[in-house]
Amino acid sequence: MEGAVRPTGPTRSLGWLVICFLVLPITIVFPVSLTDRRYLSLPQDAISFEHYANLFGSREWLGSIGQSLYIGVFSTVIAVAAGTLCAIGCWRLSSRASELVRALMLVPIIVPTIVYALGIYRFWVDFRLLDTYTGVIVVHAVTGIPYVVITVSTALAGFDVRLEQAARSLGASTWQTLWRVLLPGILPGLVSGAIFAFIHSWDELVVVLFIASRAVFTLPRRIWDGINEHLDPTMAAVAVILVLLTVVLLTVDITVRRKEDR
Repeated sequence: MEGAVRPTGPTRSLGWLVICFLVLPITIVFPVSLTDRRYLSLPQDAISFEHYANLFGSREWLGSIGQSLYIGVFSTVIAVAAGTLCAIGCWRLSSRASELVRALMLVPIIVPTIVYALGIYRFWVDFRLLDTYTGVIVVHAVTGIPYVVITVSTALAGFDVRLEQAARSLGASTWQTLWRVLLPGILPGLVSGAIFAFIHSWDELVVVLFIASRAVFTLPRRIWDGINEHLDPTMAAVAVILVLLTVVLLTVDITVRRKEDR
C-alpha cells in the first residue's frame, strides 16, 4: 500500500515486547498442567497427564463444561440477533438519537461488573430467575450485545449503500435485501461479534457468583471454587483447554476477515 508507514526497529521491538508481556504469563499453564505433583507447580521428576485424565473423568468438571457451552451458545444467538438489529437500526437512522442508543448499548461493559451484578441480582429476585438457566442466559446475552454492536457497526461503516439501493430498485423486499445483500456484506462483523460474545459468556464469573448457586455451576465458577478450596492442578488443564478454545475462535475470526478482504 502506497504511503503506508512501516514500523521502525525500536517500534517493532516495543511491539514484540508488549506481545510477550501479554502472552507469556498465559503460557505458564501449559507446563503446570503436566506437573507430576498434586499441587500447582512445574513438573519435578516427570511429565504427567494425570490431571487431564482427572478432568475428562470427572462428572463435576464435564458437567460444568457442558453448562458453560449450553449457556454460551444460547446467549450468543440472542446477543447476535439483538445486537445486529440494533446496529442496523442505528445505521439506518444516522441521527443523534441513534448515537445515544448505540452508547447505551455499551453500558453493560462500561459499568463495573460488580455494580452490574448487584443490580441484576435485585432485579432477578423479583422475577424469580435466580439460579436458573434462563436468568444466566439472559444476563450473558445482554452483556454480550455490546461486542456485537461494536463489530457490526464497524462492518456497516464500510458497507456500500449502493448495493442495498440496487437490490431495492430491482424489486427485492426489505427482508430479501436484509438476508441476501446486507447480512452477507457484514458477515465478518457478525462472526467477530458472535465469537467475542461467546468468549465473554464462556469466561464470565462475577455475575454468575451473584445469581447462581447450585443448579447452575459454570466452568469459571468451578475453577473459582477449586481455587478457594484447594489448588488442584486440574484447574491448569482446564485453563489450557480455555486458552486453546480462545485461540481457535480467534483464528476463525481472522480467517473469515481475510477471505472477505480478498
